[in-house]
Amino acid sequence: MEFGLVLQTDPPASRVVSLMKRAERNGFTYGWTFDSAVLWQEPFVIYSQILANTTRLTVGPMVTNPGTRTWEVTASTFATLNDMFGNRTVCGIGRGDSAMRVAGRKPNTLARISEAMKVIRELGSGRQADLGGTVIRFPWIKPDARLPVWMAAYGPKALKMTGEEADGFILQLADLYLTEYMVKAVKDAAVAAGRDPDEVTICVAAPAYVTEDDSPEALAHARDQCRWFGGMVGNHVADLVAKYGEHSAAVPGELTDYIKAREGYDYSHHGRSGNPDTRFVPDEIVDRFCLVGPVGKHIEKLHALRELGVDQFAVYDMHDAQEAVIDAYGAQVIPAVRS
Repeated sequence: MEFGLVLQTDPPASRVVSLMKRAERNGFTYGWTFDSAVLWQEPFVIYSQILANTTRLTVGPMVTNPGTRTWEVTASTFATLNDMFGNRTVCGIGRGDSAMRVAGRKPNTLARISEAMKVIRELGSGRQADLGGTVIRFPWIKPDARLPVWMAAYGPKALKMTGEEADGFILQLADLYLTEYMVKAVKDAAVAAGRDPDEVTICVAAPAYVTEDDSPEALAHARDQCRWFGGMVGNHVADLVAKYGEHSAAVPGELTDYIKAREGYDYSHHGRSGNPDTRFVPDEIVDRFCLVGPVGKHIEKLHALRELGVDQFAVYDMHDAQEAVIDAYGAQVIPAVRS
């Protein structure tokens, strides 16, 4: 199992770079950031500094979207970074929940994501692509260029499309039942499309908070630091409920039931501990969706995720113990899981 670190690109950018360097020293092999140009600093500028200051880390957005940049610009940016640093990027892509909404636009459709994935992957891998009737290819790209595209998904249509078209699947929660359910949906779709399901990389991303013990006080603090994540996932879940209904066979209740008390969402607190719009998220959901508790609990859950076919666990590190979690994973969790 590989390990990734996920950060927001809050200023100063030097801290983002520093945490990514720390992650690489501790055995992490992927460095991810949010991509929402209004809420945070531009990630691709920061990626160049992360890549220049690390040697093995693969970097990318979790996730970009087809609506805030033209597709040839996105592909060219990735291809330029890969040319400079040796194919060390990955394009995570999705609907653009925060990036589009804070700019007053709706998240992208699946059809638009499908078209964008093809264009970005083809151009970024040195092949030609059709931009709505105009066929282009980067004349400067090297023969060994490659750009994997991983898609974030929750709903049935998105999961199907991921299995059919994407190089990887990003699942932003660590619930064991839902991971099994969604990984199966992706791999079944890959098989139905004539693909080898093992060629679809499975990445689970969720907050991790390591406590000294399992005392009620320690666990309560850890849960409060990670509760924001249930609210972030709840935005996507609310869209699924609006589309498929509150009780639908298309979407499992284990994903949708908890948002009944959700009242709204202010993106100014997006992805941050202490988010006042996530008080509705119960402790049970934090425990299911995240990894909280002593080191042993993290190792136990990661073993279970690996058994479900997860290839990478990406740690959302937005809380008051960023360095401590990176170090605990490097010293104890990652060696135990990889052994």
